[in-house]
Amino acid sequence: MTVSELLILGAAGLFSGILAGFLGIGGGTVIVPLLVALNYAPVQAVATSGLSIVITAISGSIQNWRMGYLSLSQVAGIGFPAVITAQIGAYLAGIFPPYLLLVTFGLLLWLNVYLIEVRKRLTAKKKAEAEQGENPQLPITNYPLPHNSNILFHPTFAKIATGSAAGLLAGLFGVGGGAIMVPLQILLLGESIKTAIQTSLGVIVITAISATAGHAARGNVLWVVGLILGGGGLLGVQVSTRFLPRLPDRIVSLAFRSLLAVSSIYVFWQAWQKFSNG
Repeated sequence: MTVSELLILGAAGLFSGILAGFLGIGGGTVIVPLLVALNYAPVQAVATSGLSIVITAISGSIQNWRMGYLSLSQVAGIGFPAVITAQIGAYLAGIFPPYLLLVTFGLLLWLNVYLIEVRKRLTAKKKAEAEQGENPQLPITNYPLPHNSNILFHPTFAKIATGSAAGLLAGLFGVGGGAIMVPLQILLLGESIKTAIQTSLGVIVITAISATAGHAARGNVLWVVGLILGGGGLLGVQVSTRFLPRLPDRIVSLAFRSLLAVSSIYVFWQAWQKFSNG
């Protein structure tokens, strides 16, 4: 490994760690393309990215927990259904054409951008009602519908639905699930975007460990490369998790939606490439 490659890997890990802490994503969307560009096999890139994500997510989640911003019960309630349904998603991914999966995922990212905006408007409306005394019994962060109006909005069922959907889509599309978990927590659990991001990072610990263990058993993980990336990510996530609570929700929401929009463009481009070559 050359010095330049070592510096590139460290910088990529640092950047992915910053994204993980600020936006609650694993960082695979940065690391996997980089490793492929460095001529590593795609399966090694995915597996090694998983190892770096484990280090980054554990580091960031410990920091969030120490600062009192992480609920372990919330993480477990969402994470374990995700581990199960991720296996189902991985199986289904082998059935459909890759370009069709990518197009569907791109459309899903666009839908999430819209749904976050819907939730933002509902929260603003409820806040205005509470301030005017029209509906003071409902807190600002409650659900758009009363708890008893639909069983799916019960906290337990909402956690299972969020984790199951995130795991299924993560297995289908090969992502950590943060791009799915954050919007679903905002919509189904009524969480603020900061809380959703912090919980998402904790859940990624569970899903990344599961994925990395599977790849390690098949000999796909490049341990030295993964540890270098993870070391950079560890530093980056320590910075971003400390600054996240200080940022206005508006800025965090804008950054997350921008990430989804940019990611969707990349996904559509990848879909076109696979369709053209297939």
